[in-house]
Amino acid sequence: MKRFAALFDELDATTATNAKVAALRRYLAEVDDADAAWAVYFLAGGKPRQLIKTAQLRAQALADSGLPDWLFEASYQAVGDLAETIALVLPTPSDGAGLQTRLSEWMEERLLPLRGQSDEAVAQALGGWWRELDATGRFLLVKLVGGGFRVGVSKLLVQRALAAHAGIDAKQIAARMMGYTDSKRAPTAGLYRALVAPAGTGNAEQGDPSQPYPFFLASALGAEPGDDLLAMELASAGTADTMQARLGPASGWLAEWKFDGIRGQIVKRAGQVWVWSRGEELMSERFPELQALAQRWPDGTVVDGEILVWDDTAPSLPGCDRQGGPAPFALLQQRIGRKTLGPKVLADAPVSFMAYDLVEAGYEDLRHTPQHERRARLEALAATLHETPGPRLWRSPLLPGDDWNTLASWRAQARALGVEGLMLKHRDSHYGTGRQKRGDGSAPLAWWKWKIDPLSIDGVLIYAQAGHGRRASVYTDYTFAVWNRPPKNAAEAQAVVEAIAQRRPADPDGLQLVAFTKAYSGLTDEQFKAVDAVIRKDTLEKFGPVRSVRPTLVFELAFEGIARSTRHKSGVALRFPRMQRIRYDKPLHEANTLQDLEQLLGG
Repeated sequence: MKRFAALFDELDATTATNAKVAALRRYLAEVDDADAAWAVYFLAGGKPRQLIKTAQLRAQALADSGLPDWLFEASYQAVGDLAETIALVLPTPSDGAGLQTRLSEWMEERLLPLRGQSDEAVAQALGGWWRELDATGRFLLVKLVGGGFRVGVSKLLVQRALAAHAGIDAKQIAARMMGYTDSKRAPTAGLYRALVAPAGTGNAEQGDPSQPYPFFLASALGAEPGDDLLAMELASAGTADTMQARLGPASGWLAEWKFDGIRGQIVKRAGQVWVWSRGEELMSERFPELQALAQRWPDGTVVDGEILVWDDTAPSLPGCDRQGGPAPFALLQQRIGRKTLGPKVLADAPVSFMAYDLVEAGYEDLRHTPQHERRARLEALAATLHETPGPRLWRSPLLPGDDWNTLASWRAQARALGVEGLMLKHRDSHYGTGRQKRGDGSAPLAWWKWKIDPLSIDGVLIYAQAGHGRRASVYTDYTFAVWNRPPKNAAEAQAVVEAIAQRRPADPDGLQLVAFTKAYSGLTDEQFKAVDAVIRKDTLEKFGPVRSVRPTLVFELAFEGIARSTRHKSGVALRFPRMQRIRYDKPLHEANTLQDLEQLLGG
């Protein structure tokens, strides 16, 4: 644990990529394979199921620190992170024995056996371990058992470090790591050795039948985080001339609908079927329909596509040979959250698969085959399966259009059809690794998502909570409200504000503000600081970490979708809400209403 804690400190202390890679390489060279296996698992994003509930961690910390509840809570609000708070308030450790225990021993002999133990046994073990660790060790322990471990490294950076350590290509490491962080299996020394084995001898090369391929990700044509300047210019202009100048003739691209589901790969090998998510989670048991679908496929077949709930009664999607259209993502989300898949759940949210790409056929890796050839082979596979009884393999429809104006007109219809825009795939594109925009010089690696513009609404800030980590001292997490009906004028709206300030209950038959969503992203640090100052000045009440704020600010909120929700007072739930800008120019009475949300919901 001591060496892993030192690595954590090194990674946390720098933002330089090369320094992080160097620190990882030193660690991998110094520890045994079992410790390296767990370290790579956590640093690459692996999260085993929560071993100790947050409430029990907090209760044990209170008991061991001797602090009153109010002081612990105040410390937590000041620090902004529960693990860091616990690490700081506990007494000085009696010894450092726990630091000498290896990371793999901590996980396999101490922490994982906690699952299923009584609260008393967990409390006794936790109190003893805290007495063995310093502040960094305690911090890491809480993160590991609480399922919240994060550090400032990406999976790509971990793959770079592994490749440099092992002396093999980073793309090969990426392929071998597919499924490595799946929460259903623990990392082992053997799995780690397979990651770093010489070329041709790793786990994937030896024929692990369940192994998926690294997903090829599309880059966004729009002003989303991470877009390059050219992409933003392209999306903002959106004209045929600009598209032609940036991407060349439209005839060089295959256009498909961009569906709002779960990206997945279905692997059929050795007579078995595995369903993997883009997040490298094995989801076979959650989707028995997809297992039944792929049982008819030839062995050695891997298909990339989108997991959807399909509504056969919806208007047919243009270009698709299947009746109906995709159901809202909220229905798929309900299906994901179910632990037991009874007949009613399967009937209410029937899952299907919309195939994008044929990545492997007859055990042949097709990723370096041009896009249009892979598409032709996917069509041939679907046609062959259609000749025999059983579930059909539906393909993502190709949209006709040899000019950018035609494709733009298809994109303009996307929201009404329940899709998010268009996918543009170069006809000669290979199937790359991750998000790549350039190939090796012989062929382009180009997939673009040409999304529709987000929906937007103007809401009023009514509650605020401090952020976490570096934003722990700034109020960044906000709750927004809309009017239950249009105010008659500014005076009527101001009367509601004064009633809120005087803590008078809302008039159930009168004008009032109704909370409808939360958001915590979209503003710059400077904007957050400016809003924080307003929140502190206009705080009305404090409810633990939450502040009730006098309504004074209107925000433009952007979101990807809207659905009905019985869990929210407003009756709606937004998908990916974020703050677009602060509307200093808009008075409160001109903020949007529940009726405006209803209109968005209906159309």
